[in-house]
Amino acid sequence: MSSNQQLPQKYRAFHILKPGKGFDSDNIKLVEIDSEPDIQAEDVLVKIHAVSLNHRDLDIATGEYGGGLVSLPNNILPVSDAAGEIVALGSRVKNWSTGQRVCVNFSLDHIDGDPAPEQVPKHLGGPETEGMLTEYRVVPAHALVEIPEYMSYEEASTLPCAAVTAYNGLYGPKPLRGGDFVLILGTGGVSIFGIQIAVAAGATVIATSSSDEKLAIAKKLGAKHVINYSKEKNWDEEVLKITDGRGVDHVLEVGGLGTLPQSLKCLRMAGSISIIGYVAGYPPPADSLVHLMIFKAAVVRGILIGSVAQFKDLLRLFTTHQVKPVVDKVFAFEEAAEAFKYLSSQKHVGNVVVRVVGQ
Repeated sequence: MSSNQQLPQKYRAFHILKPGKGFDSDNIKLVEIDSEPDIQAEDVLVKIHAVSLNHRDLDIATGEYGGGLVSLPNNILPVSDAAGEIVALGSRVKNWSTGQRVCVNFSLDHIDGDPAPEQVPKHLGGPETEGMLTEYRVVPAHALVEIPEYMSYEEASTLPCAAVTAYNGLYGPKPLRGGDFVLILGTGGVSIFGIQIAVAAGATVIATSSSDEKLAIAKKLGAKHVINYSKEKNWDEEVLKITDGRGVDHVLEVGGLGTLPQSLKCLRMAGSISIIGYVAGYPPPADSLVHLMIFKAAVVRGILIGSVAQFKDLLRLFTTHQVKPVVDKVFAFEEAAEAFKYLSSQKHVGNVVVRVVGQ
């Protein structure tokens, strides 16, 4: 270790005692870690200032992660997204210093290029790698990105999963261009970032939600067209009207099989759909989806967050346009279980954050 800063002898973290038992306070427990962090030569120790919750974190708490097919151990340290400051460095760490404000990439070893199977076990807050709902976390230096000066810790904590996912979805093999039509489903963390990224790129955004209040926020963020799908059941037809029958160039698809057929119907020929979630469930038969994909010549791409390089590209875009993340509500560290409950209520627009230390 190259830093002279004294390491904590004990610190606190939250554990999900039994995945599948939900996110009540008796299953998400604050525990004390009575040991000094083990910092290897190429690691850094990060003091966590804030974390942000994602739908994946709910799925892990309820045992529904991976459709309930993934084996989850007891006592998981959850949550992938965080922001903090470097307080200690491994002996071989270069180009970083104590005091720097940083985020950690969702996939610790996905540095650039396409994801690889061997990187999956290093996804933060999952079955095999501890997460960030803790006061201190040791991580490899190669997984770090620096927080833009204009962002607070709470704002920056929302970036690693939600923002990078939206960016990867819109800047993949068919990159977003100014003038494109982009359909954004929902108003959760990824969707709100999708609106902000698309607007910054000069695209025309069509946003959907079941709430007029949430759609009003989407309009303020730059969405040109909004559709309340609880009132417009055939929202795909509304999208086609908006685009004069042509269809949209890109879809950020968070509903999964429950909304994918309609997303395909309002896609232009050879348009791109980025599948990032499945909150609407799995009801339609696969045959109908295959038919629609073939006859749209659609590019349908699953999004597994993104690399450190994409994270840095995203931050350059955000810094250029001074894009600020949308934080819906901030909870105290001791209120983490309440934050999980609030996220599950789906009342939020944007991101739900837990403040680990005071600012």
